[in-house]
Amino acid sequence: MLPLSLLNAAQNKPMMVELKNGETFNGHLVNCDNFMNITLREVYQTSSDGEHFWKLKECYIRGSTIKYLRVPDALLDAVKDEQNRARDAGRGGRGGFVGGNRGRGAPGYRGGRGGRGGPMRGGRGRGRGG
Repeated sequence: MLPLSLLNAAQNKPMMVELKNGETFNGHLVNCDNFMNITLREVYQTSSDGEHFWKLKECYIRGSTIKYLRVPDALLDAVKDEQNRARDAGRGGRGGFVGGNRGRGAPGYRGGRGGRGGPMRGGRGRGRGG
């Protein structure tokens, strides 16, 4: 499961964030970006020693400072199920590529220089590069 897909599904859900310096933030996820920078609302911040608390209306947390995120288990299960359904739907009946030589060209076909391709006709083929 990709972390960003989980974060996108967690919008407006409660979560706990612990930073690398030990501070924790409990709030509802408002937004996240590709760098895992997040915005929380209705936040309770706890100092790293656990002795000081602050209530914040909203806060922005830079992704590079995050140690870990904690989301509800139900959300984790829901995202996992959704990704499995999407993967299964992608396999079914749409005629996707099946085989093993994806980057090298299929056996019996020429790739390579000058954009020439097409079925090989036995022997060395036509032209240069055979």
